[in-house]
Amino acid sequence: QAAQRQGKRIDIEIDGQPALDAGILQAASQVLLVDCPDDGRAEQRPARRATLDAVLADPAAQLDGAAAAERALSIVAITGCPTGIAHTFMAAEGLVQGAKALGHAMRVETQGSVGAQDALTDAEIAAADLVVIAADTQVQLDRFAGKRLFKSGTKAAIGDGKALIRRAIEEARPWEGASSAAAKTASQEKAKDGPYRHLMTGVSFMLPFVTAGGILIALAFALGGIYAFDDAHKGTLAWSLFQIGAKSAFALMVPILAGYIAYSVADRPGIAPGMVGGMLAASLGSGFLGGIVAGFIAGYGTRELNRRIKLGQHLDGLKPVLILPVLGSLLTGLLMIYVVGQPVAAVLAALTEALKGMQGSSALALGALLGAMMAFDMGGPVNKAAYAFATGLIASQVYTPMAAVMAAGMTPPLGIALATRLFRDRFTVDEHEAGKAAAVLGLAFISEGAIPFAARDPFRVIPALMAGSALAGAISMTMGVELKVPHGGVFVLPIPNAVEHLASYLAALAAGTVVTALALGLLKKKIVQA
Repeated sequence: QAAQRQGKRIDIEIDGQPALDAGILQAASQVLLVDCPDDGRAEQRPARRATLDAVLADPAAQLDGAAAAERALSIVAITGCPTGIAHTFMAAEGLVQGAKALGHAMRVETQGSVGAQDALTDAEIAAADLVVIAADTQVQLDRFAGKRLFKSGTKAAIGDGKALIRRAIEEARPWEGASSAAAKTASQEKAKDGPYRHLMTGVSFMLPFVTAGGILIALAFALGGIYAFDDAHKGTLAWSLFQIGAKSAFALMVPILAGYIAYSVADRPGIAPGMVGGMLAASLGSGFLGGIVAGFIAGYGTRELNRRIKLGQHLDGLKPVLILPVLGSLLTGLLMIYVVGQPVAAVLAALTEALKGMQGSSALALGALLGAMMAFDMGGPVNKAAYAFATGLIASQVYTPMAAVMAAGMTPPLGIALATRLFRDRFTVDEHEAGKAAAVLGLAFISEGAIPFAARDPFRVIPALMAGSALAGAISMTMGVELKVPHGGVFVLPIPNAVEHLASYLAALAAGTVVTALALGLLKKKIVQA
């Protein structure tokens, strides 16, 4: 019926009946596969895939998608990841290369740790046929109201940008912006995102505060000693640096974490209740664990209040600035004070004491576990879980997991770079060149430098990377190495007091790198030259 309304001819085969003959398939300008495998009969015809649900929801859009696939499109995109360093730009590169291969024009705005770069203009958005969001954190979508929009994570863009763009062309739907229908759609999308993305959004906003605070505290201790914070040093530069780092940047860590978890769940109305809950978590001693709980309480609580409170068209404007912040803060605050705060504080205190008292085999086991997690998916959910755990503990003055995590995250690209030098016959010419870039990325604590090697040969490369990272993490934890800065790689190591037991830390990093390289030489096969 949709084809008839558009004046198009369509021949349909349903579960093999009636079978389309070769002549019809050869003459077709497009073949659409709806929840069925490609049996090869279409041969060189351009084939597209669609789901039955998508066809039932909007059959005309599937025909429009077929027409769009036959012409060059103007596509705009946004990429972003929790740390805003590697995945953000790798996803952008994947989309650009995929669009180029398909003959489409692509403009990408990267929302990394330094904010939006190459920001899309209003004119570019207005002229765009399609919007692609490839991000692992929440992105503001108001400016794309009315445009066909498709959402995905960064992994799909990094792995196969061309396939992601094809899927976006087929499955994108008009984004309704700030309308009530859009609010419902946004809520459905957030429900699909799940808690992990909300947590990573909070972590991504918290990281700059941790980094700034850690470096400033280290500098304060370097200038004024370990008692730079006491009244005897009041007014000195060291005392001032400590006030900025510990009393300001670190004091904001938990509220920012909670506030932006709530923002990810409930959009802007969730920020105030989330930050109020985060402040209470900090004052009650429940730290980053309490901040996480407060963020989710504020986010889901505020979102539910938004759904249930109906004030009518003329009074709905009061909800985001008056009703939701007040009721959301009240709900979150009361639950934190009377229900959640004290039990979570007790759990955090027990965890802190256990981690501080770890020695011998228990420290070795935790270090090895965190190290293996860092190398398992290099920027994926498992890696980010280990990183978020270690970063959160900095707020509780537990610094050993952070040291283990950073050493383990640096090891995979450094080990690969060394392996390309020691075992040249196991790598291609292109990989030899990529190894040089991997070395630089490894020094900067960007684990994603190892992804291209792991993607080509995962069953041999990933176990080798995990072995080296587990060793680096285990040595770091066993030796009691402490790191007060959550990022920067070797470039933060020279900062006085940023690292405790620097020599042991360098030994752990070197050992993990060498083991990774040797394991790669053992597991990877020699390349047969043509």
